Amino acid sequence: MSTLPPRAGRRCHNAVNPLHSTIYFSPDLGKELGELGIEDSNAVYFATRSAAMGAVGPGTVTAAFYNFNHDHVARHLPAVWSVASPQAVLDARLRAVDTTLRRLLGEEAIASPELAEAAGLALRAAEGCTRHARPLYAAHADLPVPEQPHLAYWHAGALLREHRGDGHIAALLTAGLDPLEALVSHTATGKGMSPRWILATRGWDGDDWVAACERLRGRGLLDAEGELTEAGIALRTELEEATDRLDAAPYEHLGAAGVERLTELTRGFLFTAASAGAFPEDLMGKG
Repeated sequence: MSTLPPRAGRRCHNAVNPLHSTIYFSPDLGKELGELGIEDSNAVYFATRSAAMGAVGPGTVTAAFYNFNHDHVARHLPAVWSVASPQAVLDARLRAVDTTLRRLLGEEAIASPELAEAAGLALRAAEGCTRHARPLYAAHADLPVPEQPHLAYWHAGALLREHRGDGHIAALLTAGLDPLEALVSHTATGKGMSPRWILATRGWDGDDWVAACERLRGRGLLDAEGELTEAGIALRTELEEATDRLDAAPYEHLGAAGVERLTELTRGFLFTAASAGAFPEDLMGKG
């Protein structure tokens, strides 16, 4: 029996995850990895997010990331590790996080007691995460916690993000959605990435997208206009509820008051970051 209000953990995630994810849209990340010799934006992403697992190959990343075309991943891994080691990438990532958060939030916020409080709350929540069957979370959980509060907060955000993501993959498998079907159906909710961003970053092409839509129509989940049917809406609702159940532990561990406070603090920081141009304007939506 949950001790939290309905969807409290999801609301907290929906604040923590975007703030954590600002690094993936930051020019500071490309600059830091470019200085290591990693210049392709896709290689930057794969190296940055997978480095905690070591010098892994494309199979491991395709499995752990789930919604990327394997051939696309294989164009960059394991070749990127001949350019820079995973540890060098992790060090560069943390430098980019530092620069990015200082630029987006401002020095006053970085030094504020509120950010230190948010870091403590997020780290406490992460104490409730579990390693089994969660490869990306487990790899990040083996990394040291940075000393500075804003970096510790970002690290905790990585733990909470990857913990939920690993569980979400289990829910997608249970629902029988393949990688691109998962993306198409999420976009159809109006809350996912736009098709343009998906096709530009995930390695799929327009024909792949059309084929995935046809498969979803064949299952009665998508209509002729590309909108979710009642069955499609029900499936996406159950997916999120299943993900909530699999991701309940960290938020139960933090407790209702802590979850509410972490959500409140993070929403404030997220608003500041978004107002400072942290995200592309066309990132989300059906178009």
